[in-house]
Amino acid sequence: MSSQREIRCRCGRWMWAQPGAGAIQCSTCHTVTQLHSLVDALRGAHRMIYGIQQLRRQYQQQQPPQMMMAQRSQPQMMVAQRSPPQMMVQLPPQQMMMAQLSPPPPPPRLLEALPSPFGKKRAVLCGVNYRGKSYSLKGCISDAKAMRCFLVQQMGFPIESILMLTEDESCPQKIPTKRNMRKAMRWLVEGNRARDSLFFHYSGHGAQQKDYDGDEIDGQDEALCPLDHETEGKIIDDEINEILVRPLVHGAKLHAVIDACNSGTVFDLPFLCRMERNGSYDWEHQGLGRIYKGTDGGGAFCFSACDDDEASGYTPMFTGKNAGAMTYSFINAVKTAGPAPTYGQLLNLMCSAILEAQSRLTYTDSDESSEPLLTSSEKFDMYATKFVL
Repeated sequence: MSSQREIRCRCGRWMWAQPGAGAIQCSTCHTVTQLHSLVDALRGAHRMIYGIQQLRRQYQQQQPPQMMMAQRSQPQMMVAQRSPPQMMVQLPPQQMMMAQLSPPPPPPRLLEALPSPFGKKRAVLCGVNYRGKSYSLKGCISDAKAMRCFLVQQMGFPIESILMLTEDESCPQKIPTKRNMRKAMRWLVEGNRARDSLFFHYSGHGAQQKDYDGDEIDGQDEALCPLDHETEGKIIDDEINEILVRPLVHGAKLHAVIDACNSGTVFDLPFLCRMERNGSYDWEHQGLGRIYKGTDGGGAFCFSACDDDEASGYTPMFTGKNAGAMTYSFINAVKTAGPAPTYGQLLNLMCSAILEAQSRLTYTDSDESSEPLLTSSEKFDMYATKFVL
């Protein structure tokens, strides 16, 4: 009996195992219990240690020569530095072949994570100066920076919820290329919910190009010009509407300020407000109605610097520096309009400020007569609806 082993089953029953038995079955629950001796356990541990050693040798053989040299101890490195140059690179043929076949080390991480897209207030601001180009602009990056200060200091936007795309940014993800601007626009409306306040600002070149889907009355699509538009193309109004406007759910609001030429209907919103200088206004339906251009229940509003066939201007009359007239007049109008201004009050203030500033210029230009426009996803009473950002 002394050579027998006492084994306890999972059901609680004790059993006696005969010497040399590999398994035993419980007579109560019929569970089979495998029996392992101490020798078996030692053999398993030995096999595990041997496998780890083999993996370590294979890993060391696959390292490139530079990493092999870095892993040497300090005295060995000193000896290698005093040796002739050819002695430092001489490796066994097998290691040389493995070094050539091994992939290069990964590049350093240059991209920063984008902010969380789920804040109640978030914004995308794009400023493009096109430095080094024959069509370079002045003040567009300053416009984006001024808008950021306004949103943070006056409108309560968290600075970490504002995504800036300018040529001054060090992160490659934040350069205003076509790819990055598309990505930023998708980020802005991702997961939008009721009571979200979203804001999009662009200061740069705008343009027109032929409309190929037949949804434009004038036969022209309006477009924004990213930094690489010469090679990658422009972002046309159809795409802007699809990315930024149509995903807006009930209760969410998007406001846009576009400081660019040919920007009147660049968001392809269904309704355009024509404001007269005496304050009267009229809503015009845009498009041919073949494709739905509205939201998924939310509200979209776009302040544009000029009509589709006009050029916007920048003027030093506001601050003494080159600045986008649309960007400055929008910020100033919101600041001076008092609490809870209406859309009609803001649009009148912007038009008046731009006209007054242009009248003080020492030269005249037909392009400088352009005035801001408002387009919207729905018609509404301009003097009863409050502007809330």
